[in-house]
Amino acid sequence: MKNIIITGGLGFIGSNLVRKLIKNYTIIIIDKNSYSANIKNLDGIDKKKLKIFKFSIENKNKLLKIFEKYKPIAIFHLAAETHVDRSIENPLNFINSNIFGTFMLLEALKKYYKKNKNIKLIHISTDEVYGDIGVKKTSKEDDAYIPSSPYAASKASADHLVSAYYRTFKLPVIITNCCNNYGPRQFPEKLIPKLILNILDEKELPIYGKGLNEREWIHVDDHNEALIKIFKRGKIGEKYNIGSGEILSNIKIAKLLLKIFKENFNISKSKIIFVKDRPGHDLRYALNSNKLKKKLHWKKRFNIKIGLIKTISWYLKNDEWMKELNKKNYVHRIGLKS
Repeated sequence: MKNIIITGGLGFIGSNLVRKLIKNYTIIIIDKNSYSANIKNLDGIDKKKLKIFKFSIENKNKLLKIFEKYKPIAIFHLAAETHVDRSIENPLNFINSNIFGTFMLLEALKKYYKKNKNIKLIHISTDEVYGDIGVKKTSKEDDAYIPSSPYAASKASADHLVSAYYRTFKLPVIITNCCNNYGPRQFPEKLIPKLILNILDEKELPIYGKGLNEREWIHVDDHNEALIKIFKRGKIGEKYNIGSGEILSNIKIAKLLLKIFKENFNISKSKIIFVKDRPGHDLRYALNSNKLKKKLHWKKRFNIKIGLIKTISWYLKNDEWMKELNKKNYVHRIGLKS
């Protein structure tokens, strides 16, 4: 059976991708096992088809040894620091992981590729690299990058490195830029799982500013189906935006969750409160994903309401997963430095 490497495979998107790919491939996970990683994200997976290595992708020599031993046909590069608030609190971690880590991965791949051509790198990025956009506008793959936060800047830098290694060294790479993900196994520092857990605990729902910041939301399974399609049919050297077309403000997400909980789960005690906004908070992101839809014939399966019901149901059925999370890593507000 052919091997595939997933960096960041113990995290939210990575572990859900493992569940899809492991049906047809042996999966090698490389993950530094930071605060948002969780080995329990892999519960129920056939461990015979899974190998896990816990180290940072900043270690080029270890990466190269794994490439040479397992000869993967693909690398899905998901390992990254991703929380904007944390990037405001401590930008250096994002520079090290997202920029230097991607650089080391590319250097290892460059050396490996000289002797082994049967491989490709799918580099997973974010819509935040395009920066704040106007009302009714959407970002296309060839739009300029105007990142606002240290997180977005670090991901933009990584994207540019990947593009440069394609242009200069002819490495077989594809870049994807996705909108906000939600779904099972997401660490509750992000908006939707934080609100879900607060509703379950009958706590207030903190919304930044006036709640008008708009994001495009996609279920993690739809994102991963797009990644697999891009892996199989995407063109080397290309970029693909991955978006659902469902753009909602933070306040609308909070109200929708409260409505779903009341109508479907008979839970309705939490109230929305507004808290101090974070520095440099972009008002709107939205993607033009026509290239992915037209050229690779991808389409989403979940609308936002069905996706949220499915997500809430998972959290309700997996209270043990939630109980084992370290609350000190997500309960207290960070990122207020300016």
